[in-house]
Amino acid sequence: MLTPPHRYRSDDEDSGRWTGFPFRAGDIVISTRSKSGTTWMQMICALLVLGTAELPAPLTELSPWLDWLVEPRDVVYRRLAAQPHRRFIKTHTPLDGVPVDSRVHYVVVARHPLDMAVSLYHQAGNLDRTRLAELTGRRAPDGPPRAPRPVEQWLTSWVDREADPRAELDSLPGVLWHLGDAWARRHEPNVELVHYDDLLADLEGEMRRLAGRWGLEVPVERWPELVEAATFGRMRERAEQLAPDRLGVLRDRRAFFRQGGSGQGRHLLDASGLARYHQRTAALAPPDLLAWLHR
Repeated sequence: MLTPPHRYRSDDEDSGRWTGFPFRAGDIVISTRSKSGTTWMQMICALLVLGTAELPAPLTELSPWLDWLVEPRDVVYRRLAAQPHRRFIKTHTPLDGVPVDSRVHYVVVARHPLDMAVSLYHQAGNLDRTRLAELTGRRAPDGPPRAPRPVEQWLTSWVDREADPRAELDSLPGVLWHLGDAWARRHEPNVELVHYDDLLADLEGEMRRLAGRWGLEVPVERWPELVEAATFGRMRERAEQLAPDRLGVLRDRRAFFRQGGSGQGRHLLDASGLARYHQRTAALAPPDLLAWLHR
């Protein structure tokens, strides 16, 4: 008997919205932690599925975030039902919170947790909290926003903070819970793990690998155009079309594509901070996953 998916909930997400979703054969579910390459993978899927760099609609319409409470569930379902092409659907939910269907492909993108955390820190300052509260029916924050702590202090506290991984998915325990669940499934034929650094190092190679895994045929002459369209710089130029912001939650869409590099988090911690990080992760994830993640 299959174990029912775990239900993950936060102020603006509910994985219960996956219950009853009518999958189609060939659907692709993109499961990532925040700031770990979600939009990048959505763009890669769009390019491989549609075969063109000129998208017919904004990326968030082509690849909706199914769990997000700012749009009614039925509206999202109808939009996906109307799509004639293979669908690629965004979620920040770990795979143990999404229905498992043998006809569906699942892809999980992993990023070094320290880099992911630094991007999350900067993303927090780019969110319009009043607009987000309005869309989710919550009370808007009172008074002016507090000045953030310096990123070095914030990152140290993020590493040290104890949290329930299933309740706080963007904490260090939550990040490694998400990746640990995917790592345990990595040998399943319809589950694919992608390392953010591999996308940086060999974008074309990773795109070709995924196309092969998903049975997507791309004409030879199209590859240069599609790979160029998936580069960080080109995506930043097209922020108005590609940033995940149909409803005005971001203060600056270009700032969403802030840097896109690797290694920034490690440079913000001193030797003792890095040692503490490795001590914490060793207690939260298996050694083989950490060797792959930290390479």
